[in-house]
Amino acid sequence: MRLLPFCFSFLVTILLIFILNRPMGSKVPMPLGSFLSPQTGFWQNAEDTAFDYNLNIVHEYLKAPAKVYFDERLVPHVFAQNDEDLYFIQGYLHARFRLFQMDLQTRAAEGRVSEIAGKAAIEYDKAQRRLGMKFAAENTLKEIEKNADALARYTAYTNGVNAYINTLTESTLPLEYKILNFKPERWSNLRTLMLLKMMAQMLSSGTERDLIYTNLRSILTSEQFNLLYPQVQDSLVPIIPKGTIFPNYKKQYVIPTDADSAYFFNHCQVAVHEPNPQDRDNGSNNWVVAGTKTASGAPILCNDPHLELSLPSIWYEMQLSTPSSSVYGVTLPGCPYVIIGFNEHIAWGVTNAQRDVKDYFTIQFKDASKREYWFNNTWKASQLRVEEIKVKGQTPIYDTVAYTVFGPVIYDAAFADTVSGQSALAVTWVAHHTGDEGLAFYKLNRATSYNEYAEAIKTFECPAQNFVFASKSGDIAIWQQGKFPNRWQGQGLYVMPGRDSSYMWQGYIPQEENPHAVNPDRGFLESANQRPVDGTYPYFIPGTYITPRGRAIEYFLQRMNSITVQDMMELQQNYYNILARDLVPILIAHTHEEKLSEKAKKYLDIIRGWDFDAGPHSIGQTIYRCWLDSLQRNIWEDELMAAGPTTILPEEETLMELLKIDTTLLSFVDDKRTTVVETLTDQVTAALNSATKALSDYEKEHRLEWAKFKEPAIYHLLKNNLPSFAHKNLPVGGSGNTINAIKKSHGPSWRMVVHLTPDMEAYGVYPGGQSGNPGSRFYDNAVNNWVEGRYYQLWMMKEHDAKDSRVKWVMNFSKA
Repeated sequence: MRLLPFCFSFLVTILLIFILNRPMGSKVPMPLGSFLSPQTGFWQNAEDTAFDYNLNIVHEYLKAPAKVYFDERLVPHVFAQNDEDLYFIQGYLHARFRLFQMDLQTRAAEGRVSEIAGKAAIEYDKAQRRLGMKFAAENTLKEIEKNADALARYTAYTNGVNAYINTLTESTLPLEYKILNFKPERWSNLRTLMLLKMMAQMLSSGTERDLIYTNLRSILTSEQFNLLYPQVQDSLVPIIPKGTIFPNYKKQYVIPTDADSAYFFNHCQVAVHEPNPQDRDNGSNNWVVAGTKTASGAPILCNDPHLELSLPSIWYEMQLSTPSSSVYGVTLPGCPYVIIGFNEHIAWGVTNAQRDVKDYFTIQFKDASKREYWFNNTWKASQLRVEEIKVKGQTPIYDTVAYTVFGPVIYDAAFADTVSGQSALAVTWVAHHTGDEGLAFYKLNRATSYNEYAEAIKTFECPAQNFVFASKSGDIAIWQQGKFPNRWQGQGLYVMPGRDSSYMWQGYIPQEENPHAVNPDRGFLESANQRPVDGTYPYFIPGTYITPRGRAIEYFLQRMNSITVQDMMELQQNYYNILARDLVPILIAHTHEEKLSEKAKKYLDIIRGWDFDAGPHSIGQTIYRCWLDSLQRNIWEDELMAAGPTTILPEEETLMELLKIDTTLLSFVDDKRTTVVETLTDQVTAALNSATKALSDYEKEHRLEWAKFKEPAIYHLLKNNLPSFAHKNLPVGGSGNTINAIKKSHGPSWRMVVHLTPDMEAYGVYPGGQSGNPGSRFYDNAVNNWVEGRYYQLWMMKEHDAKDSRVKWVMNFSKA
């Protein structure tokens, strides 16, 4: 009789072993047994409040003793005797606290997500490879390898990352590896450059609209297109102050003789859309005020880069010091140097330039093999690159990418559709051929004056940025720095013929002629992703510029004097909707109240009393947003959706200008889908009635307040796969058009204010924490401060401060 219970227990044990060692599903693929194991599972990732970060690290790659002092926020203050040790330690710390983030982002850049996520990511991976991401990183690596000093720094960083990876055991693996059931792989200099190319893609791949504009061109006249998608908006407040005199010199170019027939008035459509679209609001604010406008007489520099908000944060805060330099700010895990910050002499910040540096060309292959394409009246050989895409749970797939004189062919018969179904599309992108972007930050970290700042950034090419600057000596400046094609008027707005060289870029704008300003009389400079210059600038510079935030910053800075650090913090938190201020009176003037429902009249009354503040409790902002969305659909969709479902409607700023200046310009007001000829008043009134239906539902759900309506959130990098690691329903306001530009999960990823007093007074905060481990109290400890608009004072530690009470833990590094 004892045999039966033994057999039952044996079978149950076998069943449990089988279940506990199989993946739990596609979203959570880890075996439950190993995940729950007390010895190696998720329990090992829990850090209690008394967790000890003190550590002694001995490694053969180190040259001299070094120390890292951690303060109460787990910010490391690194003191090394030489650059190579400095960047070894930076790599070690990045990996120690952010390895999964680094690993995931570089795999995504290279097009290797399918290795983790399976077949659902195949199209994403194909698109990354066809864009030439790894090709671009390889080209940059070749340039870096020509510079022994630069190569030594990158290699030291890589060695530091691998030094940490080599210490990992099954139990100490970051939590996400256990959940996703895969292992980290060794770091390399190429992976660092893949991260930099990922940033280039994020910040420069959302700035072109060639494919969308090609389709719009087929349904609009030239006059209509220029009206709805103007290069220079009337309300523009450019980065470089109006009245600036630009040089007359222009590099010569030749406009193709058939430009009208083959380009400007070519009505072919493109059936494709960008498969991995980037958020065009990957922008930012920065500004600097001179001592003439501050209470202290010292400049104040501010920066808040707007990016996708995630946990862990895109940024990692740290101080890097050697006997010859000390710099503090935020870094990108996966890359050496401080990207935004200050040293003992200067401060700097960046915003995205929004310039178009990517163009598409039609390619005609000789046959399906893609071995030859027609160029300059002959069949020219392609360079074929066979991409092996490893897919979790199935055999690898292969994709052949053809490289041409223009660049890689991103679209062809094997991937999406093309122009009129006849041609392939190749992509030319500045990022494909750039030098060492990190060199600019290496030099910036050590710059002591305006001249050294200007020299540091001059080789920075892609993604183009607006580098704002201030120094203790009182200088303020801004440069829009990047490598920009010298285009003829209209070049690159649409897909261009690739049959010969006549439409290729014919050179680049000289670096010294990039837009810049130094010590303006008005005492301040700012950039917020608007067009950098007015129409007097001699070059054609297409892009996806954002106008309202720049107008708002100018509006407030012009009126401010005796400025304090607190004033600048409040300006970074500002929710004033300057576009609504201009647009709402026009909407009210064109509302036929007698035709409104009773509920719509109620919402109209709220709008009348609205102060244009888009704070978290604003109801006016919610009504305005729904009303404007409804009006835009009424005005534009009947005509413009003929260009395809991915078309982009005219900017809200453009709509405001057309309504403000001359409403008769809006021939688009009438809805072509109806037999009635609608007026603007008809459409504005109908839009509010239509919006009221949705607003009433939101009101019933108690979601009329702006924050409850838009539901701001900060998600884990794996988004919906790990919802419990996110912060949802944050009580914050803002929109893409307000200075505090918080959207759903996008906004100020780092707020910094630097007061260039003799002791350098600096403040900062980002919505996250220093640790990438969800089991650590430093994973998200700064989120509430960021939400509430509070800043931390940034401590530029001196080496003699080792006994300061702010030091909580110490890591000692020494040579083996």
